[in-house]
Amino acid sequence: MTNLHQAYDVALLDLDGVVYIGGTPIPGAPEALTEAKNDGLHLAYVTNNASRTPAAVADLLKGMRVPAETEDVVTSPQAAARLLADKLPAGGKVLVIGSAALRLAVRERGLVPVSTAAEEPLAVVQGFYPAGIDYSRLAQGGLAVRAGALFVGTNADSTIPARGGIAPGNGSLLRVIAQASGVEPVIAGKPETPLHRESVIRTGAERPLVVGDRLDTDIEAACRAGCDSLMVLTGVSRPADLVTAPEGQRPTFIGENLRALLAPYPEVSGTSVGGWTATSDLALKGEGTPVDGLRALCAAAWASPAPVSRQRAESALEALHAAGLPR
Repeated sequence: MTNLHQAYDVALLDLDGVVYIGGTPIPGAPEALTEAKNDGLHLAYVTNNASRTPAAVADLLKGMRVPAETEDVVTSPQAAARLLADKLPAGGKVLVIGSAALRLAVRERGLVPVSTAAEEPLAVVQGFYPAGIDYSRLAQGGLAVRAGALFVGTNADSTIPARGGIAPGNGSLLRVIAQASGVEPVIAGKPETPLHRESVIRTGAERPLVVGDRLDTDIEAACRAGCDSLMVLTGVSRPADLVTAPEGQRPTFIGENLRALLAPYPEVSGTSVGGWTATSDLALKGEGTPVDGLRALCAAAWASPAPVSRQRAESALEALHAAGLPR
């Protein structure tokens, strides 16, 4: 098969867990992306994180030696702002709970950011901004939503990867207003379709490849949009998550990291990949690279008419972990 970076016109890349973790580049990621771009692949960085402007994200990436310009970055605030502009009259007031990046995105769509329920906003939009979200802001948002304002969340990630492990994300923070008002937010970010639509509009993609580290956001978004996807093992979702993934969260391709963009993807024939064959009971036969063994196990598990248990998946993966597959 042709290398993945030659088979698609645009790579829609998640950031946290794919390109970097906690502001530190993942080893090999800058080099892989530079090589892919130099060989003609359009790179777009698509993030659910609402705390930075596209320009700030581009500057962060360039500081990591990742090839990026402001126009290469697509954010959930941009998708949320377009969603709001499609539903509200021009000049409509929007109570913004989040960063300056979110306020800027709302303003760029011809809407007016406000800060209190007393200003009678037509909508409330909330995005991840741990340094600036406090009780008073959430209270104002709750009051506005209870008064009838449209409630929009930039994204619903319950957690985010952090240096110390897994931390609460915007989805967890959205529950405050949702619980207090009884109103569920409309979500703009992955896995919902507005952010994917925003990415395609901004890049002009005709054959996009979604690249992510989370099954429940990146890969599910690709499945909903009918796009091919590459799952990398450098972030949140782990090999056992892949083996047990439900149908709507199964990637087209699996790679250890972004170097997978540059290598020919092995042929998958039934439940055989590379030198490995997986049986219906998830026993592996053969030899080869550990990631090919994971690909074979996924093919067998996904072909099974019954769901595969976590315990069974973890047991089947032990030999591959011993051979170097990330846990």
